[in-house]
Amino acid sequence: METLLPSCRQDEYEINGQCCPLCNPGQHVLRHCTETTSTTCVLCPASTYIDKPSGLTACLQCTVCDPGNRLKTKVLCTSTSNTICEALQGYYCIDSYKQSCREAIRHSNCLPGQYISQKGTALTDTVCVDCVNGTYSDGSITSCKPHTECESKGLSTARPGTASSDAECTGNPHLIPLAVGLSIGVLVLAGVITSSRMKMP
Repeated sequence: METLLPSCRQDEYEINGQCCPLCNPGQHVLRHCTETTSTTCVLCPASTYIDKPSGLTACLQCTVCDPGNRLKTKVLCTSTSNTICEALQGYYCIDSYKQSCREAIRHSNCLPGQYISQKGTALTDTVCVDCVNGTYSDGSITSCKPHTECESKGLSTARPGTASSDAECTGNPHLIPLAVGLSIGVLVLAGVITSSRMKMP
């Protein structure tokens, strides 16, 4: 005949066919219970933990946040909770377990012709969006800039703007008023000379 194992309560664990009381979080079993004694529990040593009532005879090792996996410590380990890791600055988590990050990768860089719509966080990647017509970005700014309108500055367009670069203008806007002034001066002088000649006998 098969020996039926006892049906232990939620606050008990089964060992050698007997139900023993669980140890509290932060403690492990030193000696199992007997028919006449209860479970003997002791505190977890440093750098170990148990986060729930258990019948474990040894505590669990605290996680070390490995910079090689682009991680840093967010919350230190205690006897009742494991370390919580998070991504290093400039990285975001791609593998998490129980609120702790296990691996992170670098945030994406926006390409020329795109702007940063949302900056990356410890949990999310950077969001990049293409510039619309008439604007440009080198990929490092949070909004696209409008192309320079050369004609509005009294200049000529040497090269039209693209999604990644501004328009290039040619000509010197400071010379335009000077040229206009010289033209007017020449016309006035010519008028004066003509008028003087007409008055001569």
